[in-house]
Order: sequence, then structure tokens, then C-alpha cells
Amino acid sequence: MSVWGIVPAAGIGSRIQPLAFSKELLPVGSRNDGTTERPRAVSEYLIERMILGGAEKICLTISPGKSDIIQYFGGSLGEVHLCYVVQQHPRGLCDALFHAAPLVAPDDHVLIGLPDTVWFPEDGFRRLPDDRLAFLLFPVEQPELFDAVVTGADGRVEEIQVKTKLARSSWIWGAFRMPAATFHELHALWRERQQSDAYIGTLINAWLARGGEAVGVRAGEAYVDVGTLHGYREAIQLLGARPPAAAPWETEDETATAPVSAAPVLTIK
Repeated sequence: MSVWGIVPAAGIGSRIQPLAFSKELLPVGSRNDGTTERPRAVSEYLIERMILGGAEKICLTISPGKSDIIQYFGGSLGEVHLCYVVQQHPRGLCDALFHAAPLVAPDDHVLIGLPDTVWFPEDGFRRLPDDRLAFLLFPVEQPELFDAVVTGADGRVEEIQVKTKLARSSWIWGAFRMPAATFHELHALWRERQQSDAYIGTLINAWLARGGEAVGVRAGEAYVDVGTLHGYREAIQLLGARPPAAAPWETEDETATAPVSAAPVLTIK
């Protein structure tokens, strides 16, 4: 059994372009490598949280032109192995996530988040149960810009409202985890629905309507979408109030300039 982190990093980042690099490598905040404070790519925050949540393997879905992400992260971060799958055409979040399905064994566990976000607490994945589909929820002032999660008194998810005006909940999902069996059930349902779901929220709603269950855990403290200039400024302000720390994959003998190992890349058409 392994714990996989799946990172959908194939988006073009149109809201924050033009950039000379992939949006997932946008410098946001900093980290200490033991002796020097260095800029930090925004996607490092999600990967850090996945590792803190127990991820042993991380798969990043990238588009054909995003080789700079491979160059930046390489094939491993400490003891955590990285691999990459290529999404040939931009077909939404569900398609990006399920590109990793062939790599995930039935008894594995899956952690999922968005690489252009910064959120706290860092150990958010550990606050979610690992025996069911569970969403880490964050309070926001404008839930209509996100996927608002409506839950019952017992925490069970009743509905996910995708970018809905006058959303019935001010709590949005920022990350989620599930057993691999559930991940593969969702993949099968997505295929049955002719791969029509671009957003994970609409797919989850269909899965719930068929008797599936999910829980929402209101353990999130702060959530910023760095995919816009406003969000970028908000993230800088949020991180400025916190001292930089070392990344969890670094040891005293490792620095940001250490050579990276070769990274496996799988192209799925």
C-alpha cells in the first residue's frame, strides 16, 4: 500500500499570464535550506502538505510544454518519489486527475490538491479520515468563486455547488483524500458519464446521488488562490506574517542547488 499525492499542473494559468514559466513555479514566499533563505515556487506548498500528510509518491499531471516543472522538481524530493503524466489537451480537472489512475493500486490512498494555492494548517491532510472520501474545508468571504461544500450537521457532504451565486455554504474545499478504491469508482463513473465532468464538484454530486458518501472537515484556517494577481498579493501578505521554514524533504546535506534525479514521464493520449 502506498499513499499517492496527485497534483493537476496542466493548466495554462490564463488569469495570471503573461509569465515566462509555468504558473506552478511562480515564486511565492521563501524557505530556508539550512543556511540560505531562497524563493519558493507556489506548488511547493501543496507538495509539502502532501508529504506531511504521508505521501510517499507524487504524480504531477503536466501539459506538453511544461518541462520546466520536471526540471525544477526532478524525480524525487528526499525519500518521496515523483513522476509525471502528460495531458495532451486541456480537458478540465477531472481529466487531469484521472491521468494518474493507471499508477494507483487498488489498496493505495490518494491525496489531491491544487498547485496554485496556499493554505493552512500545513498538516491539513492529516486531519482527514483515510477510510472515506473526505474534503478539507476552508471558510471564505466569496464562496461563489470556488466550490462551496454543503454539509449536514454530521459533516456528511450533501452537495458541492460549483461557482454558484448565493451559495448555501461559505465553506469551500481546498484539498481532499480518499481510498484508491473510491478514486477508481469516481474514475469509472466519469467515464460512464462520457467524461463530461470538467469540475470535480459535478462528478461528486453524481456520485452522491448514486449512494456514495463523503465528509467535509472544517479544519481549514486560511486559503488563497494564487492564480490571480489579487490572490498573489494576498498570499504574499499571508506568508509574510509567518517565518520561512525548511521544506520537509530537505536534510542538512541537501540544498536547493543539489542535482535532481531523473524523472519518469508517462504520456497518456
